[in-house]
Amino acid sequence: MLIHPSPLPDVEIPDESLTEYVLQDAVALGDKPALIDGPSGRTLTYAQLDDQVRRLAGGLVGRGLAPGDVVALMAPNIPEYAVVFHGVLFAGCAITTINGTYTDREVHHQLVDSGAVLLVTVAAFLDVARDAIVDTSVNGVVVIGEGGDAGESLTDWFGEPLAQQVPVAADSLAALPYSSGTTGLNKGVMLTHRNLIANVAQVSTLTQMRRDEVFVAVLPFFHIYGMQVLMNCGLRVGGTTITMPRFDLEEFLRLHQDYTVTRSFVAPPIVVALAKHPVVDKYDLSSLEQLVSGAAPLSAELALEAGARVGCEIVQGYGMTEMSPASHMTYPGGFKPGSVGVTVPNTATRIVDPESGDDLGVDEDGEIWVHGPQVMPGYLNNEVATRECLDADGWLHTGDIGHVDSDGHLFIVDRLKELIKVKGFQVAPAELEALLLTHPAVADAAVVGRPDESAGEVPVAFVVLKPGQEVTESDLQAFVADQVAHYKQIESITFTDEIPKSASGKILRRLLRDSLAL
Repeated sequence: MLIHPSPLPDVEIPDESLTEYVLQDAVALGDKPALIDGPSGRTLTYAQLDDQVRRLAGGLVGRGLAPGDVVALMAPNIPEYAVVFHGVLFAGCAITTINGTYTDREVHHQLVDSGAVLLVTVAAFLDVARDAIVDTSVNGVVVIGEGGDAGESLTDWFGEPLAQQVPVAADSLAALPYSSGTTGLNKGVMLTHRNLIANVAQVSTLTQMRRDEVFVAVLPFFHIYGMQVLMNCGLRVGGTTITMPRFDLEEFLRLHQDYTVTRSFVAPPIVVALAKHPVVDKYDLSSLEQLVSGAAPLSAELALEAGARVGCEIVQGYGMTEMSPASHMTYPGGFKPGSVGVTVPNTATRIVDPESGDDLGVDEDGEIWVHGPQVMPGYLNNEVATRECLDADGWLHTGDIGHVDSDGHLFIVDRLKELIKVKGFQVAPAELEALLLTHPAVADAAVVGRPDESAGEVPVAFVVLKPGQEVTESDLQAFVADQVAHYKQIESITFTDEIPKSASGKILRRLLRDSLAL
């Protein structure tokens, strides 16, 4: 076995709850702004955050919620997101975070699969929420902000503040984000308190985050990258995080200028905008010390182009929801163009030949395997999927292809998995194919990713119609769009006589992708 260890010393991983760890300095930080709502300037101090977390936890316990219960949260990036997230954990419960762009069909699946008993949302998502909770275990919907006709507000659920964390084991479930699987519907990724604490400690230490830093949170908190690297790391180090409910380039730039932001965590489409868009020159970004790109591959050329324009280093990290999420990041002064960094502390990497199972050496491409305290124990209610990617020794088989160089830097070159990465979000071809096949005119379908400068990739479909049936491209696109989140919508459809398949019936996606380049 050839193991590539982290070049950095191990970090301490305390045996406590995530909220105790993340908010341990909140009282001492007092009136320092913890989170600021970008559009309005509304501020939540560390003292207020600590108080509201304890009050919400008290209210949840007072209404009978207990360890083992799951609360769902569907909201944009606002300061109250952290209140709900940590209030739920402080009450000893677990939280499942839901993409606010999901349709009621997608939300319903997550609520049913997670067994959520309560849904916290915002007024703008209320219609979807009400449709989604039908025939689920959800007993009520709580609205952040004024409840009114919408029902109970978040503050209605505040009770007597809990003095102490409801006891939970370090290896008990804390968060349940959902990750796209190659077989279709999203899978619940079980992340324990220890998983999440480990990665907060690993990331904040490796990146040398400081208390005097200001971050902009444009990456959604429901996504593991925003949840951990921005929200929880930012709070743990005592920084100030400016929240953005949605991405707007000018607003993003204005916030950097007005709040003298020191570090940004972004996805590749934002790096493209920073490199190419003329409006960037209107704003002063001189406070920026570093931009970190993750969630999808970023070319070395683009990183260098954007970095030269904004005047700071643009580095990459690597991870996945199943790793809480980071396994590799770039430490200050350790930038290598095209690299996603080195293995984080307390973690080991292997590069394995996907055919033979043999370990590979320096600069040899193979599947990336990762072992560390941030790796999930498995998928909720899905032992088969767990066994497919997590072996008996605890090594996570990522499905990505890459190599480690002589300095321990990881380079991603390809992937084994069929997932399409759209603006950092995973799209399962199988889900879209299954939807297309429910259309009465469709006999067969296949979906692949097509390279796109702004999104990274976009889903495109190949469709075989039933004899005598007619349907337009736009009709099929609308049919799918009504049932899935915006980033899953099909960019284009090619009508064909046959979908290429192997003898065993597996879609030959590489042939379809190759045809796009012709």
